[in-house]
Parts: sequence; C-alpha cells; structure tokens
Amino acid sequence: MKKILPFPAARLLAIPVVATLLALGGCASPVTYQAMVPVTLKVSQQHPQSVSVAALGGSGTVSMGKSQIDNAELAKAVTEAINQTKTFSRVVPGKGGDYLLTVNIVNVVQPNFGFSFTVGLEMGWTLIRASDGSKVWQEAIKSEHTAGATDAFAGTTRLRLATEGAARNNVEQGLRKIAELKL
Repeated sequence: MKKILPFPAARLLAIPVVATLLALGGCASPVTYQAMVPVTLKVSQQHPQSVSVAALGGSGTVSMGKSQIDNAELAKAVTEAINQTKTFSRVVPGKGGDYLLTVNIVNVVQPNFGFSFTVGLEMGWTLIRASDGSKVWQEAIKSEHTAGATDAFAGTTRLRLATEGAARNNVEQGLRKIAELKL
C-alpha cells in the first residue's frame, strides 16, 4: 500500500526541491556592453572619416526570461570597439558623422537548457554615407559562442556568457569587414 504524506509534510519536502531549482536557474541578468567588445581586435585599415552608430532589434532582459541584447548596450559596444581599434577616426553621437553605421539584431537563437549553451546570432550591418545617403556596404553576419558548465555553474549565467560571446564575435567580424572597405 502506498503511503501518502499529509499535506504539510509534502510542502516541507517541496521546499528543498524548489530552492535547488532556483539556485541552479536563478534570474536572468542583462548582457553588458563591456562583455560584447572584442578584446584583442586589430583591424587591417583605419578610416580617417567619422561615424555615427545606431543599434536596432534588441530588447531588454526580464528577470524570469533569457538574457537579451539591449539596443543601447549594443551601440555602446560597437562604439567602444571602434574607438579602441580606430576603425574610424571618431564616433559622433546622433547622426553627425561622415557615415552612419546601423547594426540590426535580426535573429538570436538561445537554448532552453543544457550543460553547454551555444547561442547563434545574426545581425544586419549597414554603412551609409551621410552626405548623400548612399548605401556603401550591407551584410548579414552570423556568429555563435558556446559557454559550458566550466564557465559558470548557473544556467542563466552560462546563457548570458554565450549571448555576450556571440555578440562579441559578431562585432569583431563586422569591424574587420568595415576595415577592408575602400571609403
């Protein structure tokens, strides 16, 4: 015969289970611009013109959701990477640069669970000459990054690290391609 626990005892047994699940899952933390800036990026050419940067397609992170890439954080990451590499002479706020660089998050593929999280990211990069509005370059760039259990214990942290890594790889690819352009 199956022994049925009284209702209060069943609640007490559920507490450690719920606490363990919360500790393993945790709340999602937002992706930061610092983590999306490539660390050792060297570009083949530095353009003497200025550029303005805009980011689209991102969204904010909600605590019980998945880590997301915010537009403002992505724009800061691209700006910081341009400043560090001198891909352009300077970044001008707003639309006052010689060129306008728009980075649009098209698709983010994030896993729901696992020991290793691989995030896939596609961003559309568009460079427009401000003086006449002509499109100088446009390309969809795909990137990915994997964060494993050795990178972080909590799944939400692994997901954030994988998302930041995919964005960092995308920024690196985008700036390398821009550096190769004849402006």
